[in-house]
Amino acid sequence: MKKLLDTIDSPQQLKHMSAEKLGQLAGELRDLMIHTVASNGGHLAPSLGVVELTLALHSVFDCPRDKIVWDVGHQAYVHKILTGRRERFSTLRKMGGITGFPKRAESEYDAFGVGHASTSVSAALGMALARDLDGEESHVVAVLGDGAFTGGEVFEALNHAGALQRNLIVVLNDNERSIDKNVGALADYFSRIRFAPGYARAKKDVEKLLHRIPHFGGRMLKTASEWKNGVKSVLTPGGLFEELGFHYVGPLDGHDIPVMQSAFLQAKRMEGPILIHVRTKKGKGYPPAEQDPGRFHGIGKFDVATGTGIKAQGTPPTYTSVFSKALIEMAAKDERIVAITAAMPSGTGLKEFGRQFPDRFFDVGIAEEHAVTLGAGLAAAGKKPVVALYSTFAQRGYDQMLHDVCLQGLPVTLCLDRAGLVGEDGPTHHGVFDLSYLRQMPNMTVLAPKDEAELRQMLAFAMEEEGPVALRYPRGAGLGVDLAGEVAAIPKGKAEILREEGEIGMLAVGSMVDAASRAADILGQETPSLRAALANMRFVKPLDEDLLCRWAEEKKLLVTLEENVLAGGFGAAVLEFLADRGLSVPVLRIGIGDCFVEQGTRKELLELCGMTPERIARRVKEKYSLCTR
Repeated sequence: MKKLLDTIDSPQQLKHMSAEKLGQLAGELRDLMIHTVASNGGHLAPSLGVVELTLALHSVFDCPRDKIVWDVGHQAYVHKILTGRRERFSTLRKMGGITGFPKRAESEYDAFGVGHASTSVSAALGMALARDLDGEESHVVAVLGDGAFTGGEVFEALNHAGALQRNLIVVLNDNERSIDKNVGALADYFSRIRFAPGYARAKKDVEKLLHRIPHFGGRMLKTASEWKNGVKSVLTPGGLFEELGFHYVGPLDGHDIPVMQSAFLQAKRMEGPILIHVRTKKGKGYPPAEQDPGRFHGIGKFDVATGTGIKAQGTPPTYTSVFSKALIEMAAKDERIVAITAAMPSGTGLKEFGRQFPDRFFDVGIAEEHAVTLGAGLAAAGKKPVVALYSTFAQRGYDQMLHDVCLQGLPVTLCLDRAGLVGEDGPTHHGVFDLSYLRQMPNMTVLAPKDEAELRQMLAFAMEEEGPVALRYPRGAGLGVDLAGEVAAIPKGKAEILREEGEIGMLAVGSMVDAASRAADILGQETPSLRAALANMRFVKPLDEDLLCRWAEEKKLLVTLEENVLAGGFGAAVLEFLADRGLSVPVLRIGIGDCFVEQGTRKELLELCGMTPERIARRVKEKYSLCTR
C-alpha cells in the first residue's frame, strides 16, 4: 500500500489535512528518518522529537514566504523531507547529497544556514526588521531548544526584540536536553514552568482579585499595577519572557498537533513578539533513542532492530577516550586540575571526569565564551583549568582566549576535539581554522599530536606549562599505538625527526604526520632515488627554529602538511620564519585551500583537498621536478 508520505512534495499539502492524517504522516516520517540515519548516520533523536511540531508549523505557516529559522538545525530533517527533499533524503550527509543542517543554497525553504547553537532569534529578528523595512506582510518564526538558551546570544536577541516590539514568533522546544542533560539555573527555571499552574488561569485569578480593590486616585492605581505585575511574575509561568517584552504562551504538549496549530494560528493574529513554549520528548517514537537520547543525538550507523551501533572490529581507542583517561590520571595526582566543558561532557570525554571529580568539573552549557573566561578566573586563583571544546565551537570564544587568557599569560589549557575535517557533519563542524586563529595570539603555545600516545605526552606538557596552551586533535579512532608505560612531557618547541635522509624535507603536524610518512613510502617505492626526510613538528607555535634553519640549507624542497586552512596556518608560519631569516628554499604547502569544505566521508574529503598519501606523493614529486630542472 502506498504511504501517505510518498504523496507529499510540498508543505502546502498539509494545509487541509485532518489530525488523523497528520498523525499517520508523523509515524511515516519517523520510520523514514530512523532507517535513513541507521544507514547514513546523523542527528536522529533531535529530529524524532520535533515531528509533530514541524507538521504543525508547516500546516499553519506559508513557507517560503513565511520564514522558519531553525536553531543549530540538527532537528530539521522533518522540515527537509516536507519541503521537496523526500526523494533525496537517502543522500543525507553523503558527498553531493543533502546536508544534515539547513542550507540556503539547498532550498528556498531553508531561510537561514545554521550549525552552531543560539543564533536563530538574532537571525529571525533581522528578517523581521527587513520585512518591515520593505513593507511586506509575512511571519518569521525562530525554533530553538531549551539548551540553546544557555547561550548568551539568545538573550541578547530577546532583549533587543522585546524592546523593538516587532512581530516575531519564537518557539521554545523544551526537551530538557542539549546533547546531555541541560544544566544551570535556567534549566531549573524551565523545570518550574513545566509544573506551574496554567498561565491563563493564574492571570485571570490575579485580575479578579485586583478588580475588588477600590481605586483611590493615581497613587493607588500605580501601586495596584505594580502589585499586579509582581504577583504575575511570581504566579505565572514565563514571567521572565513577559518581563523581556514577549507575550508568553505555554507550556504546550509538543506532540499534540491540533493544540499547536491553534496556538500558531493565534500567534499569527497577535501583535508584537510572542514566545510559544512547547514540551517534547527527544527521540520520541524510537525506544532506543528515547532511552538514550544523548547517544542518539548524533550517531553513526546502527542496527534498527536493536539500536546497537555498527563498528569495525578491533578499532583503536578514540583520541577523545585517550584524552579522558589521561586527564583523570593526572587529576588524581594533582588536585589543582579542574575541567570545563560547554554542554559537551560526553562528546569531549569529560563525563567520567565529572563522575570521579564532581567538585572539579564544570559544565557551563552552550556558552563557550563563559567557559574560557571561567577557566581564566580559575587559573588566576591558582588552579590548572582544562577547557575541552570542539574546535569548531571554540571559535566562539576567540576574544576570551585572546583578551582574558593570553593577555594575562594564564595557564589555561584548551583541548580542541574534532580538529580538522570531521566528515559528514560538513562545513559548520569542520575544525580547520584553529591553527590560524590560535597561533596569532601572543603567549599561546599550540600543539598537535601525531597519534594517541603523543596526545598523552602533550597533555602532560600542558599541565606543567606556566602559560596558555592549545592542544588540538582529530575526531575518531587513533592509530592503535602502544599506550603502556609512564607518560613523559615533551620538550617545548622541539620536533621529532622520524626520517633524516633525503633531499625533500617533509614538515608535518598532527594527523598529517602519518599521511606524510605513507607518502614518503610511496615516493621511495616509485622512485628509489627520491627519498624524503620527515619531521613530526609537534609544535605549531613555537616552531623548531633550529630544524627549520638546518633543513632550509640542506634540502632542495620543504613540504609543510597540516589539516587546517593554509591561510595563516602552520605552512604560513614556516614561510614567515624563512622570510624573516632570509632563508631561500622552495616550499610546497599542503592543506586546505580558501574554501569551505563540504560534507563527505573523511577519506573523500582528504582526496578532494589533495591530502591523501597518494595525492601528497604526486604533488611532492611534481614540485620537486620543477625545483630541480
